[in-house]
Amino acid sequence: MALRPDLLPALLAGAAAGAGLLLLVVAIRGLPRRAAAGPPAGGRLPPALGFLSRRGWKAAIAALLALVITRWPIAAVGAALLTMTWHGLLGGAAEERLAIARIEALASWTESVRDTIAGAVGLEQAIPSSLRAAGQVMQDPLRLLVDRLRTRMPLPSALERFADELDDPVADLVVAALILNARVRGPGLREVLTALSRSAREELDMRRRVIAQRRSTRRSVQIVIGVTLVMVALLVLFNREYVEPYAAPEGQLVLVVVLAMFAAGFTWLKRLSGFDVPGRFLFGGTVDARAGGGR
Repeated sequence: MALRPDLLPALLAGAAAGAGLLLLVVAIRGLPRRAAAGPPAGGRLPPALGFLSRRGWKAAIAALLALVITRWPIAAVGAALLTMTWHGLLGGAAEERLAIARIEALASWTESVRDTIAGAVGLEQAIPSSLRAAGQVMQDPLRLLVDRLRTRMPLPSALERFADELDDPVADLVVAALILNARVRGPGLREVLTALSRSAREELDMRRRVIAQRRSTRRSVQIVIGVTLVMVALLVLFNREYVEPYAAPEGQLVLVVVLAMFAAGFTWLKRLSGFDVPGRFLFGGTVDARAGGGR
């Protein structure tokens, strides 16, 4: 199935248009936000280059395959955009499982700290003791917290960095209660931790129900996309005359409308299966800067 010479300019123009649309999507959506840190470690790519290296080459391969199979520039653009947005549209299952495990470990750790301070033990001693009973997903942040306490870092500052490393709004509630107690040293911490652990368990149950619903919706959308792509590929390969009108400029415009309708439908399904997670309110860098300015 060799390409005709007169189609080469059209294919190049389609590839250039796809690259332009790809950059436009990245500019509008932005790159994933990351916590402020020091300079990149040796051999590690910056976030922008890492983003392009992970998804850019996959989008380029998908666009090239779409061009070879269909010879439609718009199909190549659609394949590249679908590849770039696949994770945000239909992925995220691993992140959801990690968030569930983090909340469950946080609830157990909160209960462990509460039970430890019941024996008239301060937070500085209760937090290192709770490391043995903490879940696997909290081991690394907790070890860093214990190391900071051993280096004589103030407990409120160490807890603020601990909250940044957990990066979860539920963790912010627990850490904020610990920070207030570390500064004021008032009574009632056990009751507060009990209420927070109960709230974390309720949040855990709610997220599990939502994730179960999202799993079925995600599977349905994946089946629809897979069947559609297979049907298009089969028609192009074995019934070229049926899809020949799409090769004309007018057919490409119609294909744009069709792809836009598919994109709107998938985005709508994504919103239906999602849930709003409250934003974080405790940021160590902001608190440290504000505290330093008042000294």
